[in-house]
Amino acid sequence: MNATIYDVAREAGVSMATVSRVMNGNPNVKPATRQKVLDAMERLEYRPNAVARGLASKKTTTVGVIIPDISRTFFAELARGIEDIASMYRYNIILSSSDQNEQKELDLFDTLLGKQVDGIVYMGGEITEKHIAAFKGSVPVVLAATIDKTNMLPSVNINYEEAVYEAISYFIKNGHQSIAFVNGRIEDPINKEKLLGYRRALNENGISFDEEKVIVGDYTYNSGMQALQTLIDKDKDNFPSAIFVSTDEMALGVIHCAQDNNYSVPNDIEVIGFDDTRLAEMVRPTLSTVVQPMYDIGAVSMRLLTKLMNKEKVEQQTVVLPHQIKYRHSTHER
Repeated sequence: MNATIYDVAREAGVSMATVSRVMNGNPNVKPATRQKVLDAMERLEYRPNAVARGLASKKTTTVGVIIPDISRTFFAELARGIEDIASMYRYNIILSSSDQNEQKELDLFDTLLGKQVDGIVYMGGEITEKHIAAFKGSVPVVLAATIDKTNMLPSVNINYEEAVYEAISYFIKNGHQSIAFVNGRIEDPINKEKLLGYRRALNENGISFDEEKVIVGDYTYNSGMQALQTLIDKDKDNFPSAIFVSTDEMALGVIHCAQDNNYSVPNDIEVIGFDDTRLAEMVRPTLSTVVQPMYDIGAVSMRLLTKLMNKEKVEQQTVVLPHQIKYRHSTHER
């Protein structure tokens, strides 16, 4: 049978209260007594029961993380940032993948609450009224790389509109007048912000917005391939000379489809992606891309959640981290 706190107390020759203080890091324990308890725990191979401790303290030191797709490099890097900060503050992680399906997101949220998590970091697409209703009055929830249009929920993001505006402005300064945009699902508020940045840059430079040059993909490599093929099939004579792509993975598809159709990147088509995942340096030519600080978004989200769970003072619930554009070989040198 597994050793219990009673066994540890008897083995160490101390009270159960003393064992509890050692386990909880209470400084009011003599060093020699603390060592006796730790030695007893090691001899008995004692492992604290998180559920029992949670019932006593009303905390489980466990947080839930809901992400759309664990297979995407972007979300994996975010999760790493969350995990590192969680470990630093001695929280355990329950990681769930929602496939960006609203009902599954809500079901996972309920499941995590059933496991008595102390808080949740949530990543998804559109925050609907159903989400708001589910989150309201529950454990603390922090949105990571996810926009809440009501501004009711704490969140950590970058300025997506400004990032795309800067990328399109770069293309225009390089002499491009025909610029395409491969975006993700328009229902996602982040993609709406990106589209606003694209349109603002065109408008400020006197370039007409053309819906035919905006293609919607599903964030995957294949949808990037299909997006460019669609543009090629529409009008080979008026093919765009520059393309902004909403994710690095789709941007790789765009580059490879261009090469399959005998277009040179960047000589015939300049390409800029978004996220700066490791994929950006695995493609040839290497991909110029908007640097979204994925690890930092995850880490800051988790730190914000720890403050909310522990009722610490929070100066700013809506955090906007800085971004930059990293220029590589899919664009010409500035």
